[in-house]
Amino acid sequence: MTQRELKRAQILGFVVEGHLSLKEAAEQLSISVRQARRLVRRYEENGAEGLAHGNRGRGAPNQISEEVRSRILSLVETKYTGFNDTHLHEVLCEHEGFELGRETLRRLLREAGIGPKRRRRSRKHRRRRTPRSQRGMMIQWDGSPHRWLGPTGPWCVLMAAVDDSDGKIQSAVFVESETSAAYLRLLDGVLGRAGIPQSIYQDRHSALRRNDGHWSLSEQLSGEQDPTQVGAVLKDLSIRPIFARSPQGKGRIERFFGVAQDRLCAELSHRKIQTLEAANRYLREEWMSSYNRKFGRAPREMQSAYRNLVGVDRHKTITFRYSRVVASDNTVTLGSLSIQIPPGPRRRSYAKAKVDVRQHLDGSWSVYYQDQRIAQHEPTPFEGPERHRIKTRRSRPAKGASESVELYWPGESL
Repeated sequence: MTQRELKRAQILGFVVEGHLSLKEAAEQLSISVRQARRLVRRYEENGAEGLAHGNRGRGAPNQISEEVRSRILSLVETKYTGFNDTHLHEVLCEHEGFELGRETLRRLLREAGIGPKRRRRSRKHRRRRTPRSQRGMMIQWDGSPHRWLGPTGPWCVLMAAVDDSDGKIQSAVFVESETSAAYLRLLDGVLGRAGIPQSIYQDRHSALRRNDGHWSLSEQLSGEQDPTQVGAVLKDLSIRPIFARSPQGKGRIERFFGVAQDRLCAELSHRKIQTLEAANRYLREEWMSSYNRKFGRAPREMQSAYRNLVGVDRHKTITFRYSRVVASDNTVTLGSLSIQIPPGPRRRSYAKAKVDVRQHLDGSWSVYYQDQRIAQHEPTPFEGPERHRIKTRRSRPAKGASESVELYWPGESL
């Protein structure tokens, strides 16, 4: 019995023995005289035990049965291994027909000795950057290498682009490695789904930013290094690149990868997906829309800042670009690849002409002269042409100067 019930039993005992009136007992117990009379009756019939609550020792009417408890634990240990508490609660209610609260499920798992999937660490104090007010004002993109297809599946990278204003995925793709081709495929997905964003927040990956210290003669004269292949496409589309100095700077895309490594890995394992083709199909057809419904939020302003693609040829713009001079036999050479240029309607020979050679996302090649396509070539793998290196030696180097100067053609690595 509780201390409150013991006090009641003592006072009611005085009433039964005639040492205290019913009104005085009611005042001491802070109850009405009618309630005091009811308690006296229960005390006379059952003694002090009659003052205890009638439901004491009984099970709750809405408690989970042992059969349901065993079934849930069996599903957790077999079918839904690797799911966190919230994710597990969602799939149990949606796909298995259970009706229970998330905290009830959490308590059930802890009582069974099943701990949380990920321990929470204390966070450092950081200042939150206010999200952009409109969709399309900023995109955050990055790649995350991980065992996405399980311990027995191939190692791969998830490339994703998230809108900064509402946190929704605009494009995502599984690739073998984080390369310029992967970023261009990601950009093509953003353009096809939403349009041209105003800016892209990104890290300092070598595919996005020149991190070498080599300057060609033309770069020295212009005062800036030529951009990378991805940087050249962004410049052509008037997309402003913003480079982060820390992973926390692009926290929204990093948080997306945290959710994806938790939920997407579990879903891929649950569906027994082991190939990149099947993973990309599930990502594109189901998971992206599901993620946007659960984790997307409304921007502060509903007006979109994406620019439309009027006048933009995605097949021609999102490409790898190389500047070459046509040889005397009307061919252009890029490493081991040689492209023959046929005679055209304007010029019978393009020898010594400066042309623009581009490799499209499907691997095919096109040669452009004054923005007109003059030659094509069948698809080849994405392998960067050999980097040209020119060495010049001075017969009498100046005092303190290096004996050799190396000049590199920039922007040709994939």
